[in-house]
Amino acid sequence: MNEEKGPSQIPGRIKELREIMAISAIDMARDIGISLETYEKYESGGLDIPISVLYKISNRLGTDTTVLLTGEDPRMDTASVCRAGKGIQVERYPGYEYASLAYNFKSRTMEPLLVSLDAGKACAPLVRHSGQEFNYVVEGKVRVTVGSRDYDLAAGDSIYFDARLPHAQCALTEGEPARFITIIQE
Repeated sequence: MNEEKGPSQIPGRIKELREIMAISAIDMARDIGISLETYEKYESGGLDIPISVLYKISNRLGTDTTVLLTGEDPRMDTASVCRAGKGIQVERYPGYEYASLAYNFKSRTMEPLLVSLDAGKACAPLVRHSGQEFNYVVEGKVRVTVGSRDYDLAAGDSIYFDARLPHAQCALTEGEPARFITIIQE
């Protein structure tokens, strides 16, 4: 398997694993609940892959999301420490970057991420995925949209919601960075 690291390698890792497992692109798209056209754009690198789709793909491939992100298997099974600034960094959309904080823990049942938002960029599109999600604002001000409602949160505020509802986060104050911890349980 290709062992190069970095977010630009994710589509290639997905394609390689899918081909090794003899799963057609059309079967993969159907199994994860998206159109073939969208799936092919994800796999070719023509479209950024939402974290929720990465979970679905890794589940279908029978592997950990860490393998898709890094090309390596997680190694820890009792505890995993992630030092400041050392999480696996992925830019999801321009101005929306996240770092996986528990990427090296085997068989995770939730995904803690540190998300950094650039207030000068457009808000990320609404997404939905299975499970539940928790957001805790660490720095700045964040608007969290859940369904048709907006929640404006400041440092120290948090929100817990049903992730099956369309949702998104956006920095509120231009020129001021915003960061929040999100914990996703699929």
